[in-house]
Amino acid sequence: MVGLTSAAGLVGFLAEKDEPALQCFALEQLNENMEIFWPELANAISLIESAYEQEDFPQRDLAALVLAKVYYQLGDYDMSMVFALGAGKLLNLDQPGEFEDTIVAKCIDTYIASMRMHNPATPASTANQYPPQLMTAFSSNTNGSSSTSAGLTSPTTPFSQSTLPSKSLLSRQDSTAFDPSVPGGGNAGIPGAHPSPMTLPRNTQKNLKTVIDHLFESCYRSGDYFQVVGIAIEARSLIILRDAIMRASQDEKKQGKKAATGGMGKAEELMEYVLDICMNVVQERSLRNDVLRLILDLLNDIPNPDYFSIAKCVVYLDQHSMASNMLRQLVERGDPRSLAIAYQISFDLYDNGTQEFLSKVIDELPEVAEEKKESQPSANGDINHGRTDEPKETDQLLADVGDSTSAPSTSVIATRTKEKPASDEEKKAFTSIRDILHGTKSIALNQEFLFRNNRADRNILNKVRDSLEARNSIFHTGVTFANAFMNSGTTNDTFFRENLEWLGKAVNWSKFTATAALGVIHRGNITQGHKLLEPYLPKDSNITQSTYSQGGSLYALGLIYTNHGSQVLDYLRTQLSKAGEEVVQHGCALGLGLAGMATGSDDIYEELKSILFTDSAISGEAVGLSMGLVMLGTGNVKALDEMLSYAHDTQHEKIVRGLAIGMALIMYGRQEAADELINGLLEDADPSIRYGAIMTIALAYCGTGSNKAVRKLLHVAVSDVSDDVRRVAVMSLGFVLFRKPGSVPRMVELLAESYNPHVRYGATMALGIACAGTGLDEAIDLLEPMMKDSTDFVRQGALISLSMIMIQQNEAMNPKVATIRKTLQKIVGDRHEDAMAKFGCALALGIIDAGGRNCTIGLQTQTGNLNMTAIVGMAVFTQYWYWFPLTHFLSLSFTPTAIIGVDQDLEIPSFKFHSATRPSVFDYPPEQEVKTEEVQKKIETAILSTTAHAKRRKQAKERQQRRESMEPGMDIDQTPTTPKVTADEDKMDVDEDVIKTKDEKEKADGEKEGTPSAEATKKKMEKEKVGYELENMSRVLPAQLKYISFPGDRYVPVKKPTGGVILLTDEKPSEPKSLLELKMKKTTAPAPGAAGPSTADATDPTALFGASRGAQAATGASAAAAVLTAVDEDDENGEEAEVPGDFEYISDNDGGDE
Repeated sequence: MVGLTSAAGLVGFLAEKDEPALQCFALEQLNENMEIFWPELANAISLIESAYEQEDFPQRDLAALVLAKVYYQLGDYDMSMVFALGAGKLLNLDQPGEFEDTIVAKCIDTYIASMRMHNPATPASTANQYPPQLMTAFSSNTNGSSSTSAGLTSPTTPFSQSTLPSKSLLSRQDSTAFDPSVPGGGNAGIPGAHPSPMTLPRNTQKNLKTVIDHLFESCYRSGDYFQVVGIAIEARSLIILRDAIMRASQDEKKQGKKAATGGMGKAEELMEYVLDICMNVVQERSLRNDVLRLILDLLNDIPNPDYFSIAKCVVYLDQHSMASNMLRQLVERGDPRSLAIAYQISFDLYDNGTQEFLSKVIDELPEVAEEKKESQPSANGDINHGRTDEPKETDQLLADVGDSTSAPSTSVIATRTKEKPASDEEKKAFTSIRDILHGTKSIALNQEFLFRNNRADRNILNKVRDSLEARNSIFHTGVTFANAFMNSGTTNDTFFRENLEWLGKAVNWSKFTATAALGVIHRGNITQGHKLLEPYLPKDSNITQSTYSQGGSLYALGLIYTNHGSQVLDYLRTQLSKAGEEVVQHGCALGLGLAGMATGSDDIYEELKSILFTDSAISGEAVGLSMGLVMLGTGNVKALDEMLSYAHDTQHEKIVRGLAIGMALIMYGRQEAADELINGLLEDADPSIRYGAIMTIALAYCGTGSNKAVRKLLHVAVSDVSDDVRRVAVMSLGFVLFRKPGSVPRMVELLAESYNPHVRYGATMALGIACAGTGLDEAIDLLEPMMKDSTDFVRQGALISLSMIMIQQNEAMNPKVATIRKTLQKIVGDRHEDAMAKFGCALALGIIDAGGRNCTIGLQTQTGNLNMTAIVGMAVFTQYWYWFPLTHFLSLSFTPTAIIGVDQDLEIPSFKFHSATRPSVFDYPPEQEVKTEEVQKKIETAILSTTAHAKRRKQAKERQQRRESMEPGMDIDQTPTTPKVTADEDKMDVDEDVIKTKDEKEKADGEKEGTPSAEATKKKMEKEKVGYELENMSRVLPAQLKYISFPGDRYVPVKKPTGGVILLTDEKPSEPKSLLELKMKKTTAPAPGAAGPSTADATDPTALFGASRGAQAATGASAAAAVLTAVDEDDENGEEAEVPGDFEYISDNDGGDE
């Protein structure tokens, strides 16, 4: 058709209905020249359609293809897809082109919508027959329709499109599967899909299925299994998902390409990918649980399955019987590698499982020694004591797991236990597994790491102490928090012991907080925790003791035994029943909630409730919070009814606020099962209860990225009349989205510029919570200007959040960290700065160096699961706005960052692993330089001549009087003595200002301008060699893990390093092994800067506070404890108590005490 410039003649041929041959010729020519002639065909569509509708037309497929291309050019992609599907074999989707790509995309979206219509989501709460109706009557609008509709129509886009794909599950509108207002029920809210896929002709639907099958086969041939998996999960098609995984496994076997070096095969990578998107992308609990069950079934069918993926699934699905059965099978194999895998799985289960889950796994392991089991206290507590059939914490991850999965495993376990008694090696292995699941082994290893690698900068602490007036309660408390955070878990309380005079200035609640700080410093020291606090705990005798130190010590006891409270639960319950003072009840309730966290004990709950009903504001706030901690994640309806009812009855705002946070904790991780409570609380007139509703959203949907939760929070953030509610609504965005930190800065960018300072504060904290430890530049750019905000508490929030983001960052990772550290030190020493901002600065200096610079804030575990303890700690920490002692809860979020390699004997070998980076990239930040104090130049004092003469005359007169007063006969030294006249005596009373020389000023100005150290660091990095060796039990940051390898030929890890405890297999067991020397067990373990060995007896409770101080140490902690246990003086101007001497300390496990 060379030279043809118009399609008018071809259109005329189409009008010849009696000449099908002419019509077919015209369609062929138009199909070949569609890009040229389509504008003229727009008016002739009816002619082509009439030809297509004729059943006897010889080229119906060609007519459909031409129509599809015309509609494509006109932008009607739905009609284009329908006719393209009618083109049959003429539609070649393998041919590259814009038209083909568009049709493929439309077909995929329509197929997904159709499958979702056929497989509607089943809410997990319905499958679990939860939630029962709350007895508390909410207002008629319990479905939150007003809030929901406002949220759905909000123009705010909750996710950054540059961060997430436009068609991700996260970016879709929440809608029902069937919409009766749309013909055919709609398209399940799938953007890009046909408006009504259910109304498509049957033949078209059949062709759609054929196209999709063809696409899947193309993906299989090219090895693009991940694309098929993505479509299958979005379409809720478990059949396709199973086929994709099985096809990958079969193709792998045919090709025989699985790496013999232990690398993952294609099928294993695929299941790892499915696990990742299942937990981080899929928001529907029922679909997630179905996918996890499918993966679990597939893994169990593989001869050598990926046990670590199985461990992830069994934790999510609460399959404790399967976990214990898997451990049993590995131990019974008897080979060293299987035993190491069993130990590694045990460590992973401990890091990711709840107390309830771990207790059930332990109970189902073979009995090693009955008498030993009875005598050994469980580190996880008696969590089943007093429990009923209430919904469990893990219900949010389990829609409806039938008994068929767990029952066979249970019967097999029982049969094997009877038929084959355990050998001595198996008994030893099961004993070690129990210790790991109890948590004692992990805690001991982490404490050893924190103790031996403690890099806390005492110079910074001393500067904070000197800059903040200790007489001011808020400043004293700020220094206490900074010290506690810097030394969290390190057992290094040197600062307290070297600053007893400063410590003695703590009064009332400052003394409470200072005593509780010991629990943060010694957190996890469950072997000696009770002895450490013995001098401070309430005494049965009539010894006069400060009630604030008693309450603080009980709080500290709970912090030490958080999540491992079986050893102290009975003691704390006894003290709670004995306590008569509100302060002691307050501290004991907090300690009891921490020690009994997530146990769901009805007995502890009832004891706390009895204290609540005394209607004391001080103790009631702590009791309400602790009730939520004990029932954490259980969704206990009875507890919710009672707490909500009392919150409406009491007149104390503190009690209402404590109960509101407690109710939020009970709904931890419940997702849509918490919606009824959330909507009811949001309609309440009391802002404190609405505050609790927002916290319930934050904890129920934490880490899910739920669109529904984000919309509701954004709506409340701009519409509620209470500043407190608006503040917490913005802050809660950080909890919901902390798994997607990159999306938070863009979301809160406008909120950070709000006229309301409470909203701005919430924006700062949301950034800190979501981006903690990431060093995200976008978040820092938002927070830096807010350090100069006009409102003091906004500046406070910006400082705290910056420290959270910059934790464990150095100049190589983020060049701004040096400037931010200098800014923090400048603000804390600025006399003109507001107290609130300086308090926040003190906290920030402690957070940025948390755990001796060896901890990060980890709201999810190394394997990607939600870190329940850390999330709860962060949530309660944010309540420091109302009550400073709750700041200590932040220590629950501190996670050690290390690689701790242990062999199959659970011993710590001395070996090295390789990091393929320059040493300075992930090195510790440099310590603050201590400038030598130069002799200050003072203004010379003018001495008048008359003053000198008067002094000489006065001295001569005094000598003459002394001679005359002496009795006769006394021996008198006749040697004249010249009186020494000090310079100070002759000085005039003038100001002694320091004179700064011109050079000093220029030097100071030079330091303020820029950061020259960044250039030096860059030059140093260029000179460094890439790659270096690290000793076992060294700090390894999360971002560094991808560069870690184990090149040695002796110790090989059983899995890819994820941080934390790594089990190693010894490839040369016959050779002697060198073990790492444990510093915590040495009797001579002085703190940095201390000298001399310790001679304290490990069994002496008076010697269990602080590290050994050698020759400088005095004996007995009881004298030192008098600082905090002394009763506060009523008279402010009264004489202070004498400062006691130093004291000795024996570190954890001293004297061989395990």
